Amino acid sequence: MDCVFCRLIREGTAHWVARETEACAFAPLNPLAPGHTLVVPTRHHAGVFDTPPDALAASMALVQRVAAAMRTALDATGVNILSASGPGSEQSVPHLHFHVVPRWEDDGITTWPTGPSRRHSTGDPSTLLADALKQA
Repeated sequence: MDCVFCRLIREGTAHWVARETEACAFAPLNPLAPGHTLVVPTRHHAGVFDTPPDALAASMALVQRVAAAMRTALDATGVNILSASGPGSEQSVPHLHFHVVPRWEDDGITTWPTGPSRRHSTGDPSTLLADALKQA
């Protein structure tokens, strides 16, 4: 397996924001905004579906700290936390990662979908999810 994020972690060649035992943060090649940061678990996990809870918790704790640093260091008034997992999600790198994007009012970018999905569900989606969670 030749995962680009695993290679960056192994070789230490990223523009690091933070390096911790379970998670790390670095600048992406094409940032959406000044300070845009990627947070990834240090061990390879393709997405949210196969990431152990401890690695997910460590990654989210770092996401939270990075977001707080964006408020103090960059005067960001908000952040977007973006992640995609699985083939239907437009995931670009098959290693769990979170984009932490600092935001400011009138910054000219949008990250929210412009319309609803064309996908329809048979049955009430909330009920289907609740039933699946009871069986998990």
